[in-house]
Amino acid sequence: MTDGAVTETARVLIAADKFKGSLTAVQVAERVTAGLRKAVPGVEIETLPVADGGDGTVAAAVAAGFERREVRVTGPLGDQVTAAFALRGSTAVVEMAEASGLQLLPAGVFAPLTATTYGSGELLKAALDAGARSIVFGVGGSATTDGGAGMLAALGAVFLDANGEPVGPGGGALAGLASADLSGIDPRIKEVDFVLASDVDNPLTGPKGAPAVYGPQKGASPEDVATLDAALAHFAVVLEKSIGSLAAEAAVSPGAGGAGGIGYGALLLGASFRPGIELMLEVLGFAPALERATLVITGEGSLDEQTLHGKAPAGVAAAARAAGKPVVAVCGRLLLTQEALQAAGIQRAYPLTDLEPDPAVSIPNAGPLLERVAESIAADVL
Repeated sequence: MTDGAVTETARVLIAADKFKGSLTAVQVAERVTAGLRKAVPGVEIETLPVADGGDGTVAAAVAAGFERREVRVTGPLGDQVTAAFALRGSTAVVEMAEASGLQLLPAGVFAPLTATTYGSGELLKAALDAGARSIVFGVGGSATTDGGAGMLAALGAVFLDANGEPVGPGGGALAGLASADLSGIDPRIKEVDFVLASDVDNPLTGPKGAPAVYGPQKGASPEDVATLDAALAHFAVVLEKSIGSLAAEAAVSPGAGGAGGIGYGALLLGASFRPGIELMLEVLGFAPALERATLVITGEGSLDEQTLHGKAPAGVAAAARAAGKPVVAVCGRLLLTQEALQAAGIQRAYPLTDLEPDPAVSIPNAGPLLERVAESIAADVL
């Protein structure tokens, strides 16, 4: 694709993530398709919306042909919410953000100490009830920092305080945990191929742990972060007394800190940890689609340093580069140098800010702007 167009038999694969706050991954694919077709009416296009395990993962699976299943579960604040998982054959894609995500909180409301992952456990149970023999558990975008205690309780674990009463919801309450009994956990979870899909490899606690790194995004003050870190460390100690060294080993394992520590709970259930985008590309059928493509368009709302650490565009670009396929990216804003893009396997990025520098204008108009960006891509490379 250097200094010229892709061949006349161009087949474009659009494999982009969502533009958070403005467009879903499906909408991004639709808008890019519309822009390309305006410029080159007959161009062959295949769309494969992608996600890295965080919010939008179920939607990406449904767009790839999975069936959407809805179920009522406990939301992060304890109220009932409708959550979805995706099912194809005996494989389920379960996204914790559907049941316990930040997007379920009212605007401006946070509950860093009390938000629970109980609904995520109910969602896993629903997948088991639906006959899942393989579960991809995408974590990210959580409102919670409870180490997965709520999820484990929904699956049958019992967590009691010194008075023999169940501890309250959320990470803060774990400071009062006196005993843990995991013997009642639904035995089916141990029989499935259970994979934790996350784009973070943080441990449970400490300077790189869930409370310190991600607590502030969920409304945690410095005091809350200290409280949660101590409570989760205490949780791991009590669990070690109950189930042995696995509790301590899992706490320092990569992925334990994912989504407020729900990764830790998943590891205790026997989940294996894999980078979210790598796993999702497999589940979504990316390899055969890539084989058919002559050009790949990826992207997300903000192409920045975080993108390079396990986010969807980096995973797409790495796979495409390995297959010798050229990649360009679309984004709302671009905070990476051309050198960083090239190193990631992205030949060029097309940010919406080139057309509309004011985010207050570009975010609500992301769709039409993205169509114009796609026309530019067509002019440059098709």
